[in-house]
Amino acid sequence: MNIVFVSNYYNHHQHPLSQELFKLCHGEFTFVATSEMRADRKALGYVQDSAPDYVLRAHTSEETKKLCLKRILDADVVLAGSAPEEYFNARRKAGKLILRYAERPLKTKTPFWRAVPRYLRWHIRNPRQKPIYLLAASAYAPYDFSRYGVFRDRAFRWGYFPQAKHYDDVDQLLEKKNAQKILWAGRHLDWKRPDDAVFVAQELKKKSIPFRMEIIGTGPMTDSLKRQIEEAGLCDCVTLLGSMPPENVRAHMEEAGIYLFTSNRQEGWGAVLNEALNSGCAVVASRAIGSAPFLLSDRENGILYPSNDRKALCRAVEELLTDLTLQKRLGQRGYRTVTEEWNPQNAANRLFRLCETLLSGQDPLSLFAAGPCSPAPVLKDETP
Repeated sequence: MNIVFVSNYYNHHQHPLSQELFKLCHGEFTFVATSEMRADRKALGYVQDSAPDYVLRAHTSEETKKLCLKRILDADVVLAGSAPEEYFNARRKAGKLILRYAERPLKTKTPFWRAVPRYLRWHIRNPRQKPIYLLAASAYAPYDFSRYGVFRDRAFRWGYFPQAKHYDDVDQLLEKKNAQKILWAGRHLDWKRPDDAVFVAQELKKKSIPFRMEIIGTGPMTDSLKRQIEEAGLCDCVTLLGSMPPENVRAHMEEAGIYLFTSNRQEGWGAVLNEALNSGCAVVASRAIGSAPFLLSDRENGILYPSNDRKALCRAVEELLTDLTLQKRLGQRGYRTVTEEWNPQNAANRLFRLCETLLSGQDPLSLFAAGPCSPAPVLKDETP
């Protein structure tokens, strides 16, 4: 099978899955990058030191772009990520299989007047009579698209699949963790809500509950976070660590007992959730995050709380700090969620089977009951 994966750029989140697909395709795999990586992404360490030979950068020359367009048209399967629609027009007209790799499109509330042009655009790009399906890289993507009548009964659970580490002894990893250490990592943006983490710290200190909090990253809110920490007298228990390479973030996750993921609905997926679970953290995550309903079952392998509900967030963190048995159990189960199901190897194998099923004209909805490539439910985001 010949698979072409098209996206804006190649990064460390796409690399593990691409490597697995390259193996399954016996080298008949191409990753087409359509644009130069943004400076803010480079600053976060998204740049690959050396891209594999299967990566073609369409934006570097007209000749390379023509080669990419030919490979996209000729492939058995195309994974259509974030890229200009011109790359898929010829393939769509030819009626060839396209799997749209997409986060939720309606991350913010938009004016009603935009609904009609969006409806027309989405139906033109995804006509029902063509073999075009959705790989939902957000639990809320099927609902957003279904509101406009597209991808109904054609959506599958999907996501991002960063490297999954397998530890020789996960119990040993958990025993070495600092059960009082709370970690938050990401860009300091209002919709990621890093100030919620600081609010948690304030509440814990008021109640004299022992803890240490580390906040990784930088961004527009960094200065205000510093002021908030200083004014609340939290300098002895909350540390801003700044930006660091992804592998260093993982090292901090391996030390932390608790990981906070506080974003609102603008967090399309959130690969740090994969990484925190894989690192054995007991995760407390907002329900509005795209990856949360796919990866987490409340109180089974993590704790979910209503987005923007700071009191619920605080209650969950307090419980994990005082019930270390629960903290360890969630860490163990979160680790298994990634190593047994939501990892690049399993995702690639399931995707390959899904593609074979679609190409042969068989029913794809009965392949998998849960996890990657299983039918994605139409899940409404209850965030106000």
